[in-house]
Amino acid sequence: MPARLINWESLRAYCQRIFMSLGVPESEALVVADCLVDADLCGVESHGVSRMTVYSKRLETKVVSSVFRIVAERDYPAGLTLDGCNSMGMLVGKYAMEKCVERARVNGACFIAANNSNHYGMASYYVNMAAQAGMIGLSATNAPPNIAPWGSYKAYVGTNPLAIAAPTHGEPVLLDMAPSVVAMGKVILAAKLGKPIPEGWALTKEGKPTTDANLGKQGTVVPIGGPKGYGLSLFMDVLCGILSGAQFGPYLGNMWNDFVNPQNVGHFFCAIDISKFTDLEVFKKRIGQMICDIKALPKNEGISEIFLPGEIEQRRRTERKAGGIPVEDVVYEELCALGQKYHVEFSL
Repeated sequence: MPARLINWESLRAYCQRIFMSLGVPESEALVVADCLVDADLCGVESHGVSRMTVYSKRLETKVVSSVFRIVAERDYPAGLTLDGCNSMGMLVGKYAMEKCVERARVNGACFIAANNSNHYGMASYYVNMAAQAGMIGLSATNAPPNIAPWGSYKAYVGTNPLAIAAPTHGEPVLLDMAPSVVAMGKVILAAKLGKPIPEGWALTKEGKPTTDANLGKQGTVVPIGGPKGYGLSLFMDVLCGILSGAQFGPYLGNMWNDFVNPQNVGHFFCAIDISKFTDLEVFKKRIGQMICDIKALPKNEGISEIFLPGEIEQRRRTERKAGGIPVEDVVYEELCALGQKYHVEFSL
């Protein structure tokens, strides 16, 4: 049976009401719901509304604070360390990038490390904020261990993603990548949907290749480029965990099965004000030339178009805003169950 197509604004409003029923203030619930639905709009379903059940349970058990609070631990003109006070990660992320942009306008750049946070969704959500403000944005976060250091089969570092965005005269050029072949969230979603995973995505906990998503989610995902992906993940943990004062590697709490101990996730953000280095319009013109050059390159056999980072996701966002977000039956049923559990009218 094909997935149901659901209007993105209706889906966002429903998720917002679920969060509000769990004590999240209206404006803050909108931010979290918007981040989740934006992932589905982009086709990154592993970070979308399929996570509503676990987010709701974490709020219900109060292992995550329903009210946003943040404290500056160290505060310098172009750098801050923030304590997220166990708030929802999306709220910490949005606040941090807004501060980065604000201070970069004065100082040329700003770097922020945040600790005591939680899963913050797609890293691209925050760098897009910087790009829309005419800046280069960078963001990273750490995650519980699901990548084994090269030469071992035991997980130590997470699929700690890195996102970078730059403004253009159109949509930003935006890279959002995990240091693994796929994010662990895709393996977890495949297991939820009862689907196999392609060979090369994950290994069992004994370090053996598998196409069984359930075995893969208990094991590790494969780093890109072998030791290169492992090294990238390690340094994302240095920035997000060790520099910020958050937990790192195996010391991070598990979002999926620990509903007692806070995760203490760490994030890293940067905004660079292009106008402090060169004229913004000149920058956009030159990056436009780069885009045109790449689009005009000769194509391999069977390739109809060469894409820029983030271009496919942006096209999918446009299509799904017009035609609806496809939601699989199992996720649809979970959303319905949440409405019944938290007394929120289900209208999707």
